[in-house]
Amino acid sequence: MEQPLENASTTNAWPGPIFAITLFVEDLEAAKRFYQNVFGLPVEYQDAASAVFKFKNTLINLLKTTEAPGLINPAKVAKPEAGSRFVFTIQVDDVDRLSAELESRGASLINGPLDRPWGIRTASFADPAGHIWEIARDL
Repeated sequence: MEQPLENASTTNAWPGPIFAITLFVEDLEAAKRFYQNVFGLPVEYQDAASAVFKFKNTLINLLKTTEAPGLINPAKVAKPEAGSRFVFTIQVDDVDRLSAELESRGASLINGPLDRPWGIRTASFADPAGHIWEIARDL
């Protein structure tokens, strides 16, 4: 019989908070400009292959796709045209106001703002590499 993971409520070991997310990007400079303009964040760290932005306690690392195999081999890097398999959601106070502001900063909305049947209002946009971001608030 498998041993269960340690109880996170007593050890705070597992699962911990998400510390960093690495997103593979074809054009690092375009992605970096997008994150600076749309999210209004400074670059926390950068080198020739990556740029890191801090979203509260989570680091978003933009990494050139040419460097990704060294990180994930033997897994393969998917091409952007393969389609999305995730959405990052950020909770906000006012979806409509922020949607307009994001568009003025260069983001193109994919959908929304709209009320979802599960009780939230959302709007979505994509970064230059096709990663989808959603802003949301409870109705």
